[in-house]
Amino acid sequence: MSRIGKKPVQVPAGVTATVDGQTVTAKGPKGELKFVVNDEVLVKLDNGEISVSPRDNSKDARSKWGMSRTQIANILTGVKDGFERRLEINGVGYRAAMQGKNLQLSLGFSHEVVYEAPAGITLATPKPTEIVVTGIDKQVVGQVAAEIRKYRGPEPYKGKGVRYAGERIVRKDGKKK
Repeated sequence: MSRIGKKPVQVPAGVTATVDGQTVTAKGPKGELKFVVNDEVLVKLDNGEISVSPRDNSKDARSKWGMSRTQIANILTGVKDGFERRLEINGVGYRAAMQGKNLQLSLGFSHEVVYEAPAGITLATPKPTEIVVTGIDKQVVGQVAAEIRKYRGPEPYKGKGVRYAGERIVRKDGKKK
């Protein structure tokens, strides 16, 4: 039994949620998001709570039960508060700057890397060594942060590169004489 799936999702104040068949729609101050629940999972809206349950006791239905509940909770949180992911840049000469709506990265390559943000995502650089990715869709925010990190991930010897804020990099010793 899914411990997460058993808990109903509370619809926060200021957010309107509707369930139409297998589609859950949430509207809030930040925008509107939809999630189509798998056919093996049943969704109900009662008294400001969205409850999720498997249609039968099959392994496939039970495996999608908790994930569906988490996705619904994420869209409700996203339209109310939004999501944010912070990245840090370490290294001499490594920096980030905004160029219109695009992010310009200097990461030690012979050229500047220009990253174009997808629709619904806002990029900001409060400091030249910090990038803030914000948006209402948690999956897209995480994907954009992962794509930026992928240009120059942190290396284990000096720790140079782009990493998530608070990420711990396991350092290696250099050559020994």
